[in-house]
Amino acid sequence: MTTPDFAALDRATRHLQPPFAVLDSRAMRHNAEAMRRRAGGKPIRLASKSVRSRSVIRSVLAMPGFHGILAFTLPEALWLAEEFDDILVGYPTADDSALRQLAQDPRLVARVTVMADCPEHLDLIAAAAAAGGHTLRVCLDLDASLKLLGGKVHFGTHRSPLHSPEQAGALARSVVERPGLRLVGVMAYEAQIAGVGDDAPGPYMRRAAIRALQAVSRRELRSRREAVISAVRQVAPLEFVNGGGTGSLETTAAEPAVTELGAGSGLYGPTLFDTYRGFRPRPAAFFVQSVVRRPSATRATVLGGGWPASGAAGLDRLPTPVWPPGLRLTRLEGAGEVQTPLTGPGAAAGNGPGPGPGLGSGPGRGSGAARLTVGDRVWFRHTKAGELCERVNVLHLVDGDRVTAELPTYRGEGQALL
Repeated sequence: MTTPDFAALDRATRHLQPPFAVLDSRAMRHNAEAMRRRAGGKPIRLASKSVRSRSVIRSVLAMPGFHGILAFTLPEALWLAEEFDDILVGYPTADDSALRQLAQDPRLVARVTVMADCPEHLDLIAAAAAAGGHTLRVCLDLDASLKLLGGKVHFGTHRSPLHSPEQAGALARSVVERPGLRLVGVMAYEAQIAGVGDDAPGPYMRRAAIRALQAVSRRELRSRREAVISAVRQVAPLEFVNGGGTGSLETTAAEPAVTELGAGSGLYGPTLFDTYRGFRPRPAAFFVQSVVRRPSATRATVLGGGWPASGAAGLDRLPTPVWPPGLRLTRLEGAGEVQTPLTGPGAAAGNGPGPGPGLGSGPGRGSGAARLTVGDRVWFRHTKAGELCERVNVLHLVDGDRVTAELPTYRGEGQALL
């Protein structure tokens, strides 16, 4: 993994008051190009939940290899459809008002595709279509998890109940039998491959088990996805088959049945992807906090910092202090709501990050947390990608050693979508 040039990033942002978030434009462009190469010529539908900034979405969709948006809620899709013309909602909705809004607007109907994995979803969508008088585009969500021993072993997320070709074919027939619905696509997200690192710290046997299960899952899903698409295409023609994620671009792209990929997290390069053998994006997104306390000679405390990621609670959900190097969270307090104490040996004197008077003042000051003073800055990386944007109103776009733009996040545009 290429180490970010924190000295340049810090020079560019010295005029900003923490807390703030930074997006390294050079690292993001590098990551986008790497994702394009890994996709093997198939288009990448940009996962908006991993970006959560219309400005960033706009810039990425202008790059080669990216086309369309994979949204996470229908209200978000309706908002994005003011500007963008190809949006697939990646998750089913029970939002009657949003469905009615969609069905009443022919421009939105042409731009937005909704997701379904059961007859109850189809009933909601069909009711909105009948009330609005327009035909709605529907995509089926296929369960991509691996099931062994008759379902007693489940490797993957608990998403769709739609698993077999027979189930997919039956639901496809339910779509075409309902007036006002048109089946246009199938999606399957293999989270157990795309979102689980195969080189995480810990016992070797755990890593070996993950790698073995991922290999089995790739083979099983390739065969099953091909059979599902064949069964669905006997019912209706499809415009697209979406699959994959940042962690599985190469393997999913190699499946003939898949016509497009879905990904986004790799653009920001969060710590989640530090545990993959096959690829390593450059860290591109950061947030910065101020040191406000020195509770002891070996600890420094920053204001705030409790920006954990979603998922099962654990240490791997917490943000990581990355500059000065060598700092770490304490086990008892972790990343706190209003204060985060830091410890650790840190960097040698002279390599500190910020404008505080103590940084770089000589070896007598000690190292790491011991040499941080009130007013100094600490840089963090988030575990996940787009969730960082729920904490800030803008991403400060840095190119080299200067801020080139302030990009509003969803939050900065007043959108609280999920």
